Amino acid sequence: MEKELIVKKNQLIEKLGVHFEHSEQLAPVAARILAFIILTGKVGATFEDLVSNLCASKSTISTHLNHLQDLNKISYFTKMGDRKKYFIINADTLVQHVNDMVSKWELEKELHEEVADYKTQINNLESTTSELKFDLTYHENYINYLNLAMTSMLELKSKVVAMKS
Repeated sequence: MEKELIVKKNQLIEKLGVHFEHSEQLAPVAARILAFIILTGKVGATFEDLVSNLCASKSTISTHLNHLQDLNKISYFTKMGDRKKYFIINADTLVQHVNDMVSKWELEKELHEEVADYKTQINNLESTTSELKFDLTYHENYINYLNLAMTSMLELKSKVVAMKS
């Protein structure tokens, strides 16, 4: 069973790594480091763990660890009597990701509201014939969707923040 979990972890590291390369614009090794740390959990991943499991050089791992720390995606803790650093995901990373998503959605919502308002004004002109009137259903549905998505993500954020307290 343990061997199967190791295989599963390695597959997830690769899958998450590819995702982070695109969604976070991270270098491939940095993306795999982030994925490895996420899947290792709160016990933390040591520098040696990363070098051996990701089959990368010490200098490559070191460079990308520093970069991920600079981005505030990871942090580390130490244990008394142990000289190793244990890298963990920064707890604020999820909160910041939610904030970024909600900000992006808010901008999209505002844009759709402006477009819908413009189209409504055109529709309300006496000179606009029924065949030239805009259908506003898409905008209305998309704005409703964004409102629901933002509410849901803000609820998730509240739960994450409450767990940290």
